Amino acid sequence: MLAFTGFSTFAQTPGLQQDTRQIILPNGWKLSPAGHSIPLGDLPLNTQLSSSGKYLAVTNNGQSTQSIQLIDPSTATVLDSCVVGKAWYGLAFTKDEKQLYASGANDNWILNFPVSKGKLGKADTIRLGKPWPAQKISPAGIAVNNKNTRLYTVTKEDSALYVIDPASKKILHRIQLPDIAYSCVLSPDESKLYISIWGAAAVAVVNTATATINNLIAVGNHPNELLLNRKGSVLYVANANDNTVSVINTADSKVIETISTTLYPTQLSGSTTNGLALSRDEKTLYIANADNNCLSVFNTAVPGHSESMGFIPVGWYPTSVKVLRSKIIVANGKGNTSLPNPQGPQPVSKLDNSGIHTGSTANSRLQYIAGLFKGTLSFIDAPKADQLKSYTRQVYANTPFSDTKALLADGEAGSPVPRKQGEVSPIKHVFYIIKENRTYDQVLGDLPQGNGDSSLTLFGRNITPNHHAFAEDFVLLDNFYVDAEVSADGHNWSMAAYATDVVEKTWPTTYGNRGGTTNYEGGRPVTYPKDGFIWDYCQRAGLSYRSYGEFGAYNKANLKSLQGHMSPYSPGFDMDIKDQVRVDAWQHDFDSLLAINQVPQFSTIRISNDHTSGQRKGKPSPRAAVADNDLAIGRLLDHLSHSPVWKESVVFILEDDAQNGPDHVDAHRSPAFVIGPYVKRKAVVHNMYSTSGFLRTMELILGLPPMSQYDAAALPLYECFTATPDFTPYTVKPALVNLEERNVAVNESSKKSDKYDLTKEDAAPDLELNEVIWKYFKGEQAVMPAPKRSGFVILEKKKKEEDD
Repeated sequence: MLAFTGFSTFAQTPGLQQDTRQIILPNGWKLSPAGHSIPLGDLPLNTQLSSSGKYLAVTNNGQSTQSIQLIDPSTATVLDSCVVGKAWYGLAFTKDEKQLYASGANDNWILNFPVSKGKLGKADTIRLGKPWPAQKISPAGIAVNNKNTRLYTVTKEDSALYVIDPASKKILHRIQLPDIAYSCVLSPDESKLYISIWGAAAVAVVNTATATINNLIAVGNHPNELLLNRKGSVLYVANANDNTVSVINTADSKVIETISTTLYPTQLSGSTTNGLALSRDEKTLYIANADNNCLSVFNTAVPGHSESMGFIPVGWYPTSVKVLRSKIIVANGKGNTSLPNPQGPQPVSKLDNSGIHTGSTANSRLQYIAGLFKGTLSFIDAPKADQLKSYTRQVYANTPFSDTKALLADGEAGSPVPRKQGEVSPIKHVFYIIKENRTYDQVLGDLPQGNGDSSLTLFGRNITPNHHAFAEDFVLLDNFYVDAEVSADGHNWSMAAYATDVVEKTWPTTYGNRGGTTNYEGGRPVTYPKDGFIWDYCQRAGLSYRSYGEFGAYNKANLKSLQGHMSPYSPGFDMDIKDQVRVDAWQHDFDSLLAINQVPQFSTIRISNDHTSGQRKGKPSPRAAVADNDLAIGRLLDHLSHSPVWKESVVFILEDDAQNGPDHVDAHRSPAFVIGPYVKRKAVVHNMYSTSGFLRTMELILGLPPMSQYDAAALPLYECFTATPDFTPYTVKPALVNLEERNVAVNESSKKSDKYDLTKEDAAPDLELNEVIWKYFKGEQAVMPAPKRSGFVILEKKKKEEDD
């Protein structure tokens, strides 16, 4: 028995823990939402109360159906819901509550809904320009004056302020802003408009009389939501990328204090502060921490001298918080649960009155993973002191991160993986291989020693002999989960253990084919974590590093820290280039560096053709594409393990995300491997691991600090390692299928595949691509099981029961 320190070896899986009544998410964090809730649409990003509190508006901005909802907050009932083609964040009621303005996103218009007797009428439109892609504008935050004679909207694509006359629909002024904007709010006397510059760590102060920018106030990183007190004397600014709220005295535009919203003293990203509300007496500030799944509560009775009061547990990824009398209202962007798909490979249970599965089944149409996040609206009684203490204890119990973990990781005595910086590892070279979009069951579900479902296996041993050899000769991990949903956030999670609020809030729209700037792999600085990606950490630590097709291609780097560190021969994502070419490029580069004793300490290698081209006629068949990927990685391991640096090397392999197929446990579960002389042989490990846990393991080996609260909190892979090395090299398994096999069939799936954009990962509609791959193996008439989300349940009682 190995002596482990700081963690249990009990293999947890996502879902409800009966003993604690907590919901474990695939990333290892937990939920136990306070209050009661009602369902919303897909990814609610903003809520707005009308002037009297009679109405609450919600904008749902996810990948699937986008909509505007009208809610009676006093009874927690949905009064009306209007499906719209495009929506994003911006919402504003007129003072008389007769109109609701909402952002039309990349349609480049403002929707103007008449509101009467709890219903939304047919929306009129105020056009800012031609729809995407003819013009790139995309309105975000909206503010309107009391007389409804001026409407202000800021934009995230052309980074501007538009001043509009609502009656004539004319644009009166367009003012260029320093970078993309998020929100705006009018001062009570309407003389000033405050704008959060999402990409520039600043708040712009606009003189509404002259339509000019008077001042730029420096605040925290990624300022998003703004909140003024009733007098307009204090402005609160939520800063998502550094977990803070800037408190500004509006009289002199000075930041009088910065509130840290984290649960522990840390500079690590990962709380993602993005929502603000004041109590009725304005003595209490409620702050939504999206990635900590909680509200941070501060006493703000004396501005500039705020005091922490505690925390309140809420749902998954809270995006907005409002207060109506004694009720706290929270929009949870990803809901209180991660939903199973009703047509998934196992029956989905209905919920009984206590929120527990009953075992009966329900049917629904196939769903795509990105559209499975259904938000909720929580209603929480403002807690008294004792209740807040209880809530605070629960938030800490839900949170695996602590400040001590950032300094001393959970671990095993004598492991080749150190527990803290400064400790030496016998491993000197880390090779990190990133693949594309497979679930565990699709590849390894046929291994009887693991928790697999072979009926879902498409790329089994006959197609992936090397992947199976990795799992059988080294360690089989059957409880690994990616932190991401799709490639947009997947490559950020894979390289930073974090995806910023900019990434998380914008990719669902682009993946829903609604337009928007889509470069999420280093091309847009606004998407960066505040301290950068793992290469930035290597650069600061003086470590040698190199990238082979990740965040760049050939000699072109998407990040400053990668300039001069890209392999000149390695392509990026390109389905017309075989993975054999990628491993050839790596091998040529590796041999050249080996000859001069310059093999880098850290290498990231993109080998990504397991994405496939579906059934597009003339392209490699799904079987050939995945077999190509398998052989390429097998060749890399063979070449590396027969080299002199093998004795000091380790290889980590994972998918950036697992969105492409069904899995009987969870749609985040994915094949992942760790290979090397210090890795155990012929072992099966059931511990729950994540992308962040892989990164934490690499960091500890390389002597790097954690990059976010997520990798700091994640369980490193100690159980996969041994202090006694086995230097036996790996011998590649030859391909068992023809790598030149092409799609030849002409059918409905091939016609769909012909229309897909395969120029970059996930540009094709993944639900359809997933289906055509299934039909390739199972037949054109076969029905594919949908991606499954773990059977999380809502820990709440019905409102009526609470009232009783």
